[in-house]
Amino acid sequence: MLKKFLRWLLVLIYKVEIKGLGNYYLAGERVLIISNHTSFLDPLLLGVFLPNEVTFAINTQISERWWLKPFLRLSRVFPMDPTHPISLKELINHLKNDTKTVIFPEGRITVTGSLMKIYDGPGMVADKSGATILPIRIDGAEYTHFSRLRNIIRLRLFPKITIQILPPAHISAPPSLKGRTRRKFSGHILADMMTEMIFATSHYRQTLFSALLEARKIHGGKHTVAEDLERKPLSYDALIIRTLCIGAALKQMTETGENIGVFLPNSTKTLCVVLGLQLYGRTPAMLNYSTGSPGMLSACNTAMIKTVLTSRRFIALGKQQQEAEQLAQKVNLIYLEDLAGTIGTAAKLKGWIQCKTANYWYKHTQYSPDSAAVVLFTSGSEGAPKGVVLSHANILANHKQIEARISFNAQDIVLNFLPMFHSFGFTVGTMLPIMSGMTTFFYPSPLHYSVIPEIAYEVNATIMFGTNTFLAAYAKKAHAYDFYSMRYVVAGAEKLQDSTRQLWAEKFGIRILEGYGATETAPVTAVNTPMDYKTGSVGRFMPDMDYHLEPVPGIEDAGQLHVKGPNIMQGYLLPDNPGQLIPPQSIYGKGWYDTGDIVHVDDEGFISIRGRSKRFAKVSGEMVSLTTIEQIAANVWPTALHAAVSLPEPKKGEQVILLTTQKQATLQELEAASGGVARIALPRKLFVVDAIPLMATGKIDYVQVTAVATQKMQA
Repeated sequence: MLKKFLRWLLVLIYKVEIKGLGNYYLAGERVLIISNHTSFLDPLLLGVFLPNEVTFAINTQISERWWLKPFLRLSRVFPMDPTHPISLKELINHLKNDTKTVIFPEGRITVTGSLMKIYDGPGMVADKSGATILPIRIDGAEYTHFSRLRNIIRLRLFPKITIQILPPAHISAPPSLKGRTRRKFSGHILADMMTEMIFATSHYRQTLFSALLEARKIHGGKHTVAEDLERKPLSYDALIIRTLCIGAALKQMTETGENIGVFLPNSTKTLCVVLGLQLYGRTPAMLNYSTGSPGMLSACNTAMIKTVLTSRRFIALGKQQQEAEQLAQKVNLIYLEDLAGTIGTAAKLKGWIQCKTANYWYKHTQYSPDSAAVVLFTSGSEGAPKGVVLSHANILANHKQIEARISFNAQDIVLNFLPMFHSFGFTVGTMLPIMSGMTTFFYPSPLHYSVIPEIAYEVNATIMFGTNTFLAAYAKKAHAYDFYSMRYVVAGAEKLQDSTRQLWAEKFGIRILEGYGATETAPVTAVNTPMDYKTGSVGRFMPDMDYHLEPVPGIEDAGQLHVKGPNIMQGYLLPDNPGQLIPPQSIYGKGWYDTGDIVHVDDEGFISIRGRSKRFAKVSGEMVSLTTIEQIAANVWPTALHAAVSLPEPKKGEQVILLTTQKQATLQELEAASGGVARIALPRKLFVVDAIPLMATGKIDYVQVTAVATQKMQA
């Protein structure tokens, strides 16, 4: 009777919903139930809503708390001391009696809002007992006053709580593993199950505007989410009002499904423009203005863009007058200053009313989660840029994949200096904070090496995303205390050099988390995390991603990476076939994306990049990695920048040319300092240059490097 009453009371107060109950019955009799630990309510929720009688394996100290004892009497309790191995042995024997036992693998209630450390013990218990594992996600209890997240997130009196039961699984450790190795393996598998569970039960099948409304509901309309150099912070309510007003104005000038060019810098205004376009089914196409008018016109042709949004102030400050004039000859330029003039008092009042009532009038099913959310253009570092079409679900899935692996919360401040036309800057630097309750501070250029550390210090930034080139430059200019508040610094887009890693560790005490991805994967494919980290690797794959390594002749212990997952793009827009979406496909079938990267994946799932398939030269029949040559040069001359390319060579097929900014560098010095490296694996020619051509994102522009190398060879 008490159990029924508590069930009725919890449903009344928290609208508790249980999903996947069929999976509970599929699990059998000997079951280890694992759950995330969000609040003090968790044992009560599981004890009341799970069918039959279950046993709770609970820390001895917690089970003795007076206020918890009455509720623990509703179920059987197995007190255990995690510091004594005998407790785990007793739990294994208990499970062998075919019981259903609940355990919280984190061992404590979360104080971050995300998964905490997963202990190896529960994995070993499942392995040794032969029990089926039943993952259960508790969602919503972290927002109650029974959680430990006070002053971290906005707590509410009666948030909705969902209990989601996932399909049963097993841990099958290889028989050859024994002792600590087997225990570690089992714990590793269990930790992956937990992160996969968090992602699988997350809500990413929606549009970005739906996710924006959901974030406002969680964090409150007055919560600040964006700011730029104008120092006028935007709250959720202000952001939604501006999005509605701008979206309504643009709706009159454009058509549903149309690709609209965005020729604007990092700012809150650009954010409102992007969301306003998406709100009414238009697709923002982010133009890379660092490529000049030829690159932008090529992009407009590829994506069949007829209208481009820009700003007179941006054009004047950025000295983009010539580019704007060239664009205006081919497309219709709409200036934000003119657009603002069309939004009167009545339109603003309507926007305010719509903002307050959005949960009632906005149709969350009006646009498919699989419809285009943005067109981004590849860097073109090795050829003509292509348009990459990402859907709403692609972007939100990548957010939830990251969230399942790294903890961040509403107190975090992201310093975003990567331009929005870059996938890192758009998806991770802009949309991730907005949809997750963090604040993103927009800075218009990553090239201000002295200013950006000062901005980080001033705004108390806690998270920063960058490339090796930029991070190395900031470290040299910054004061040792500029990054005092930084929790995470994540590097991507190019290889993180050891010299950069060491400089940040020694000067700031910060461990850079290196990641890996591509515009086509929205963009994060893998990343090192505080809990899963291996120096020299780019981390482990995101949850729910599959991969294949295609064998490459001449390369051992690595292969060409093909990936598939919910974050893989909708398809390409190609320069020679404008406007036609080409869905991803590789030798492994439809939906697979061929990264073109040669990688090694170790036994723990950590990825090491050997280089791009196009970044290998075939010299006298041998495969030579250009990336490795650059790394050798970086080891010899760590303060300089290096770029290796291959050029045709009649006798040997190809020859490797190295450009370096190291003054008075010679091949002889390189050979002498790289003992043990075969001569064929070193460059044939070396040229000292004043600067290596770079793109706006800091990546090396290999098209220009090849042109410089060719010119040097012909001189």
